[in-house]
This record gives sequence, C-alpha cells and structure tokens, in this order.
Amino acid sequence: MLALLRRQLTNMHGQFRSSVWDPVLIIAQIITMQCIFYTSAGFWLYLTSYITNFDRHISQFFTHSDLDFGEDSGRINAIGFAINSLCCAFGLWIVVQKTKQCLDYAATVHIIHFFCCWIYNARFPQNFYWWLTNIISLILMTVSGEFLCMRSEMKAIPVSLAPKADL
Repeated sequence: MLALLRRQLTNMHGQFRSSVWDPVLIIAQIITMQCIFYTSAGFWLYLTSYITNFDRHISQFFTHSDLDFGEDSGRINAIGFAINSLCCAFGLWIVVQKTKQCLDYAATVHIIHFFCCWIYNARFPQNFYWWLTNIISLILMTVSGEFLCMRSEMKAIPVSLAPKADL
C-alpha cells in the first residue's frame, strides 16, 4: 500500500496542476493520514501519561471522560492531542502536499475519529471538553498543515537551466 502511494506521489510531481480524479490515491492518503493520527496520538498520549505518572490505556484515544479539564489527566490528554495535531500537520505536508486539500484531509481524519469514539463508547459524544479538544486539534492541524504546504508551494520555480547572465 505504501509503495503504491509513493509511486502515485512520484507520478504527480511532474505535472502542473494535476486534477486527475484518482480514488485509489485519495483512499491511500486518507488511510495513511489516519495511521499517522493514531500512531502519533499513541506516542504523545503514552509519553505525557508516562511523564506525569497517570494510567496509560487505550481508552485515552476514544473515551469522552478522559478529556475532562477538571482533572489533571484530562488536561494532559488534551495537551497530547494538541501536540498530535502538530505532528499530523507534518503528515499533511508529506502525504497531501497541497494547501487547498489540508482542511479536507484534516476534517476527514477527525470525522473518522468521531465515528470511532461514537462506536467505542456506544453513545454520541456529549462532553464539552471532548468537542473543544477535537475542534482545536482540527484547527491546529489544518492551519499548520496549510502553512507547511504553502511554504513548499511558494518555492521559486527555476525557469531556465542556463546560467544567469549579469547585465
């Protein structure tokens, strides 16, 4: 799967403003971004819980009550999700590579996470702090990813390979 994604990304670099509909590439990018999201979240939630000596368990990803700001562990988990969104911005920069698509992919990652939380808890997320954390995470991921992609897109394009003549 990763080899297919790498081949697709390599093929796209040679084209100017390619807008070819490629569902295989889109699905591969969504799966890759979801993997980056959960891998990075696992790392940061484990690290922050280890440093602060809180319990480490898989429900930190999905449980609504684990993001209660009234408890120290909830605030630490929210910090872990904020750091995770910055790491996922690098994922957007590497995988998506287009400023205009950063919001689409960041929203898709968070919508899939929303449904995973809903299924895991068997009820709709009603915790205000869960919603606040995920909205802030979405905003951080989108803005940071757009910033990184825009920097890459704004690099100077060499017009000619001839040496510059001093006039």
